[in-house]
Amino acid sequence: MKQYKILGGFINMNKNYKTIDFMCGSNIEDAVNELLSYKEKGILTCGSFNGTTLYSDTVTINKAYMKIIGKTKEEFDKAQQERVENYKKQELEHKEAIPALTKVWMEKGREILTEDNWKLWDEIVPIRLSDLYNGMELGNCLDIVKILNNNGTLDEAKEKIESQNHSGMSFGLVCSMVKEFCSRGIEFADYVR
Repeated sequence: MKQYKILGGFINMNKNYKTIDFMCGSNIEDAVNELLSYKEKGILTCGSFNGTTLYSDTVTINKAYMKIIGKTKEEFDKAQQERVENYKKQELEHKEAIPALTKVWMEKGREILTEDNWKLWDEIVPIRLSDLYNGMELGNCLDIVKILNNNGTLDEAKEKIESQNHSGMSFGLVCSMVKEFCSRGIEFADYVR
């Protein structure tokens, strides 16, 4: 009888396993629970979860977590909790810094934008700082406006926006801002789309 060592024990390769597909969107616990439900019925099953095969007759939550991500469920949960706490801490720190950041970004706008744009810039700065991207698009916009206002080419401005690692949404937002704050903004937005 041929056996193969797997994490946490051996598996008998002479057994006939029914192969199952886990539901799209399933997490590790869902996969383990599905395999255990087959085990309770006495049906040998296996299924691939993110490229790792799990077997109903040997699976446990911790074995599955170790095999798939290299941590026990408890270690994984603790790391997730720490990530959430760090995120909340960073969000709170950013929120508390918005008044100071607002002043900084208003000044940066005055260094690059024409005076007729200062009022609108001052209005949008705190809004952008409080939004999804925490003001990242403010610097991105100013970088492009600076290129265009200093007689830079559309290719240079396009290269700049493409180097800023935008999602589709942030790309569109920066293009809209450049259109608003630069006399060459419409030309730029048409060129990069």
